Amino acid sequence: MMTPGSVTELKALLIGMKPALCERIWAFHALSEKGLIPDTAFAVIREDEGLCAILPAPAAPADASQFARITLQVHSDLEAVGLTAAVATALATSGIACNVIAGLRHDHLFVPWDRREEALKLLEKLSLDARR
Repeated sequence: MMTPGSVTELKALLIGMKPALCERIWAFHALSEKGLIPDTAFAVIREDEGLCAILPAPAAPADASQFARITLQVHSDLEAVGLTAAVATALATSGIACNVIAGLRHDHLFVPWDRREEALKLLEKLSLDARR
C-alpha cells in the first residue's frame, strides 16, 4: 500500500531525489541493551547481537568512524523498486561506501565523512542524468 504523496516510479524518484547533506558528523555505536537510548540518536537498530545507534559523533567513542548523512528529499514509497540500487551503484562505482536507512518518507545515506562532497555531487549528477 502506497503512502499518500509517495513516489514509486524509479525515474521520478531519481529526478526528484534532491540530495541534502547534513552538516553534522555521525557515528554508528553499539548500545547496552539495558541502557537508555540517547535523545540525539538518529536511528536505533535492534540486531541479534544487540542495539546499534547512529549518533552525533561527539556522543560516540572518539575512535568511531565518521559518516555524513545525505537525505534524499523525494518522498519515496517503501515499496518502490530500484532507488537504493541506483544510488548505491553510483557511489560504489567511485569506491564510496554507502549505508542506507529507509524511513517512512525519505531514504538517508551514510557515507564516509571525508567523501561527503564527492558523494553529493555524484548523486546530483545521477538526478540530472535521469532528466535526460
